[in-house]
Amino acid sequence: MHVVIFEGSRLNALAPLSLSRPTFTLGAGTGTLLDKHLRFLKPTRVTLWVRPQFEEWVRAHIVPQIKVPTTINTPLDDEMALLSTGRTLYLSNVEREETECVVVEEGDLIRKAVVRRPGLKPDDIMNRTQRWMDLFALPRTMPHARFIDHPWDLISWNEEALIVDSLEWRDHSAPAKEGPYHLVNGEDVLVEDGAKLSPGCVLDASKGPIMIGKGASIGSNAVLQGPCFIGQYATVSPQAIIRPGTSIGPVSKVGGEISNSIFFGASNKAHEGFLGDSYIGKWVNLGAGTTTSNLKNTYGEIDMRLGGKTIPTGRRFLGAIIGDHTKTAIGTRLTTGSYVGFNCMIATNGLTPKFVPSFTFLTDKGAEKFDTEKAIEVAKNMFSRRNRKWTEIEENLMRFIAKNARELELSQ
Repeated sequence: MHVVIFEGSRLNALAPLSLSRPTFTLGAGTGTLLDKHLRFLKPTRVTLWVRPQFEEWVRAHIVPQIKVPTTINTPLDDEMALLSTGRTLYLSNVEREETECVVVEEGDLIRKAVVRRPGLKPDDIMNRTQRWMDLFALPRTMPHARFIDHPWDLISWNEEALIVDSLEWRDHSAPAKEGPYHLVNGEDVLVEDGAKLSPGCVLDASKGPIMIGKGASIGSNAVLQGPCFIGQYATVSPQAIIRPGTSIGPVSKVGGEISNSIFFGASNKAHEGFLGDSYIGKWVNLGAGTTTSNLKNTYGEIDMRLGGKTIPTGRRFLGAIIGDHTKTAIGTRLTTGSYVGFNCMIATNGLTPKFVPSFTFLTDKGAEKFDTEKAIEVAKNMFSRRNRKWTEIEENLMRFIAKNARELELSQ
């Protein structure tokens, strides 16, 4: 079937993560939401409907990874198509509908539709044209997936996603062999070729699977508690504690204590400090001793500020949501339920504010706008340290975000 994955409207509810990437590339479990679309929908061809600023980035970084014919922002043709919001977290196979139908949430949001509507295009969604609104009249069906409305939803469902992903992992990995380390329920410690398990580390899969990617390194006396995931070529420092519900993306470096959190990839928290119930974007560096508060002293529900609104999260545990390319200085203390935008520099002695907009340089003297040219220079340096090439595509996207992020954040 032709599967169309669309971003839709109200994207700022997923900021700061959605400022720098299409929603379907957000991470959950051992991969992305897109990975799970492809795995469970089994498309014969794919169309990705994305915001214009991401077209070249998707063409360069996403399309080459998809094994079926894929186009970007092309209108529908005469073939029946399954439209799925990129915010969808699929956790099981989905039966194909043979006739037109729609899944509607919250009264006015289409989450999924099966349609034959030649000419329907991304602009119809973004502008909510009559052609798009006509879909609300289709027969309605029940959802068979989770829908990500806010970043903390990814945290809430990450443990479940890890368990589901472990079933596929058994096809390309093997249980850890006995060695100078301690295995608990070793059949559920799944290790790809080339991963290094150092002496004294403890891999405890008694409460869920542990998945360790190709070339990853687990330091001496580190403790991993499943379900958790360590991505390809990631590094876990000696004596680190990785608690359940945690995903460490590829080429990340982590240490200290991390609980129920997602590192998207190529990010660092290599030293001491606690990080709990948080989502860390890509190319982030958390200085030594950076710590999140993830629980109020009152044990009450945590609110998070998104732009001009304060939103109840329904959670009693929530740390920080941190956008791509942000850096914190040593000893940074992040407030319970804090929002830190794209490409921020944090260097304060006290607790950070609940809301730090993108491109903020924050010190004890106050907040200033982080210079775009300096931000690009820092990003180039970080790419170089990871043997990645900084391209015109990355630079154009960063300049777009620098120009537009704050307006988008404050328009929520």
